[in-house]
Parts: sequence; C-alpha cells; structure tokens
Amino acid sequence: MNNIEAEKIDQIRPIEEVGADLGLLPEEIEPYGRLKAKIAYSAKQRVSENKNGKLILVSAMTPTPAGEGKTTTCIGLADSLRMLGRKTALCLREPSMGPVFGIKGGATGGGKSQLVPMEEINLHFTGDIHAITSAHNLLTALIANHINHGNALRIDPKAVPFKRVIDMNERSLRNIVVGLGAGNGVSKETGFDITAASEVMAILCLAADITDLKRRLGEMVVSFDVDGQPVRAKDLKAQGAMAAILKEAIKPNLVQTRYSTPVLVHGGPFANIAHGCNSLMATQMALKLADLVVTEAGFATDLGAEKFFDIKCRYGKLRPDAAVIVATIRALKMHGGVAKSDLKSENLEAVKKGFENLTKHIENIQMFGVPAVVAVNKFHTDTDAEINWVLDQVKKLGFEAVVSDIYANGPKGGIELAEAVEKAIESGKNEFDFLYPLEMPLIEKINVIARCCYGAGSVTILPKAKRQLEKFETLGYRHVPVCIAKTQASLSDNAKLLGRPRDFDVVVREARLSAGAGFVVAIAGEIMTMPGLPKEPAAEIIDIDENGQITGLF
Repeated sequence: MNNIEAEKIDQIRPIEEVGADLGLLPEEIEPYGRLKAKIAYSAKQRVSENKNGKLILVSAMTPTPAGEGKTTTCIGLADSLRMLGRKTALCLREPSMGPVFGIKGGATGGGKSQLVPMEEINLHFTGDIHAITSAHNLLTALIANHINHGNALRIDPKAVPFKRVIDMNERSLRNIVVGLGAGNGVSKETGFDITAASEVMAILCLAADITDLKRRLGEMVVSFDVDGQPVRAKDLKAQGAMAAILKEAIKPNLVQTRYSTPVLVHGGPFANIAHGCNSLMATQMALKLADLVVTEAGFATDLGAEKFFDIKCRYGKLRPDAAVIVATIRALKMHGGVAKSDLKSENLEAVKKGFENLTKHIENIQMFGVPAVVAVNKFHTDTDAEINWVLDQVKKLGFEAVVSDIYANGPKGGIELAEAVEKAIESGKNEFDFLYPLEMPLIEKINVIARCCYGAGSVTILPKAKRQLEKFETLGYRHVPVCIAKTQASLSDNAKLLGRPRDFDVVVREARLSAGAGFVVAIAGEIMTMPGLPKEPAAEIIDIDENGQITGLF
C-alpha cells in the first residue's frame, strides 16, 4: 500500500504492516509494543545491493524561538509524496527531553502532520538516548577510576576535558566540582553537557554498523597525559562495554505518521551544538527500501544543512537530490523587526524587510549546488497579500516557491510542494559539492563556513581556541570536517543580530576534538552545550490523568 487516501487519518496500522510496506521481512521487525519497533541488523546487509532512492533534505530560514514547522513539513511532504503513489520513507531525529520539557515541547510534528505514538516518541521512546547517556557516563567513570587506582596511563587530572551528560536542560550543572570528600577521587572542576551534545551521540549517528561503532568509540580522545599526548577510550579498554550498552540503540527505530507513512526515527544530535542529523544507518537503510526519502537537519541552512552536506553526506557518500527551505510569515516579520507579541498581526513591510534572511538561506543551498524549493508553511494568521508577495519574490530569484498547508489539511495541503520537489529532482540541475576540501587547515575551514554560510566579515579565533586547533592538527586531525556550535537564532554568532547581518565578526572561543565521530567542534559566541529551562518551561503544562493519558505535549 504505497499510496494513501487523505480522509483516512488516524487509521494507524500495526507496526509489522508498516514495515512490510517498506519491504522489511517479519524477522527484521522487532516490535516495542504495537506501534513502534527496532529494525534488525540483518536488514541492512540484506538490502545493501538495492539501488538507492532519491534523497530530499528539508531545512529552513533562521527560526523564531518556537520553530517554523520544519519537522511538520517533513512529515507532511512524505505523506503527500505517498499520496501521489510514490514509495516514500521519512528519516527524523529522536526528540530530547531537554527541549520537550523546555521551550519547544514535543518534536513529532503537529496538526494533521504528526508521528505516532507521539507521547512515547517524545518521552523515552525505545531508550536510545538513555543508552547513550549511560555509555558516555560509563566512560567518565572509568577515567576517574583509572586515576584513582594508580593512573598507569599518567593522565593529567587537570587536563581531563571530558564532561558527563544528562538528557535534560539544567543550567546549574554547567560548572560543578566533583571528588569532594576523602576517598572520592581527585577534586576538580567539571560539568555536564546535554546528551545531544555527547560525542557518543555523534558516533552512533555516523557509525556504519556495530563494528564501526566500537572502533569509533575506542578512538574517542578523552584526556591527555602529563606529556600532552592523547588518551583514548581504547586505552581504558572502554569501547567494548560501551558498545554493549548501545547494542539495541544502534538499531534504527520504525514508527509511522498519522497516515501510516513509514518513518525511521533514530539519533538526536542538536544542530546548534552538534551535527544535527539523524543516523547515517537509518538514512542509508531507508534509501535502499524506498524510492523517495525525506529527511531533515536541525534549525536553518547555516547550521543543520551545512553539517548535513559537509559531515553526514561526506562520511556516508550521500548525494542529496533536492532541498526544501521552510519559511514562515512570522519568521520574516521577526527578522523585519516585529516584536514577538505582534508576529500574528498583518505587516507586509516587516515581511519585506525580513526577506533578506530567507534570501541568504536560498543562497546557502545554492552554494552546495542542490536544487531547492521554498515551502511557505502557512499559519492561519497569514494574509494572502503577505504570502503572495513572498512567493513572487522567491520566483524572481529563480527558485520555485509554494504554499504548504499540511498542518491543517494533511497530505492534501502538501501536494503542490510534493510535485515541486519531484520537479526539482528531475530538473537535472544537481551539481552537489562540499563547501571545503578536507585538506584545508582547520582554521581556514572555520573561516569558509563563517564567511560563506553565515555571511561574516571576519573571524576571530581566541588564543585558547587557536592553541587547541593547532594541537589537534599536530595530533593528526587536520583532515576532518569542522562542526561549528553557535546560536540558531541568528545567521551570526550573536542571537540579537536578526535579518541578514553583514560585516560581523564570528568569535571562536573554544575547540573540542571529536576524534571518534571524525570532526572538530568549534564553539562560537555564547552558545552553551548545556541549555537551561525558560521562565515558563513546557514541563509546567505536561500532565497525566488517572487513565494514563498524557496531556500538554504539543
């Protein structure tokens, strides 16, 4: 059943039927209840010789704090393509409970464009993120234990940069002191990152299989010895136990949309502090099982899309066939100077001023040579005058632009978008290439990304970051991609610079080596790898009744 009828909403099927439609065998579907499953290792090997389907990336303009409906658009586009009779699969990231209980709420779409079971996916799901948290923290425990029991590796206790992680927003854990009290190890300052920023998360999302997972875990540089040489996880004999914890987590998860379109939800790195893409294993598997695969990369083109192209596509040998840039009238108004409280009011002049932000994101996709379509995600407060002006302006730039109304109308509201995407795929205009060669020095890579994707006028590498980057190159990590951590609220590294800022300076204050994942993280501006909760967190409205029904998730 590769097509759907738009009126058959909420006709949810057992997960075995969804997997069978995708071409999975019964023994390859490992149910976690009635509506979700793991996909067995054997499926990847069985379908490895299949021809790849077409890959569609969904990105966005710089978002408002509430987001512009990128995930909702992904889900609706997949449903609409399937409504047209195309064998379609969707690949998304797993929600972190940090944002779920923080400012954004759930991450499973909305309206008539949602994943099911929504509550279970948003809360714990199949336990993957908990497994990543445990594997990461096992490694931190092994480091501390090794130092406590004689320190044969001569680890410099003051040089351990390896923090613990937790899947929650908790600002008070950013900087802590451990080891207080007699017999409790070396006292030192450390902290927590959110699990989405863990290198173990990145490794799981870039590993080809469980053997590659174990190899990458072993290559993690967790500290330095007293001579300044790297200490790796394999030196602590940690990789086997860590991989054992991740035995089930590495298997992609299978769920469905409200219209029964198959969805592989796997991995959850953030794009503002990590590489922002679902697992490579899930994407590669979907490409072998479906004719069209829709996926997303977190936040806007300057973050998720750049990392999708330069990191995930590079390591996975992927060639994207089309891209969708999600825009909203409210985001254009915000970038045009309108206050948050007035984003629902008609203001065509603000839309015109904010259009420069969208223009830059169109240029970013163009830089990578991928055919693009702009999807104006419709809200009920948008006016025809505002929408039509945006559509006309995008078309004047030489790009296709359509209205997406999938939140209210489901697959019927995304047919025009689906047809535009298929047209882009068939255009023959795909000239995909990376933004920089791997041979380029790390600092030059940072400059290329900042100047080209962000529009920066200059880049300042602070002394600490410069020393770290030079050390990483000395250790042999020059020929790896760069993953820049910065705010998602601006094209710059300053959240207050809206619109399309120009001639700004990007300040890189720190660099971290993710040797197992295979990239270097450059931390720019005031971005935090452990977020905090807002004044009124979403957790305050989430509840459960006497029948076990969860409310307040959105």
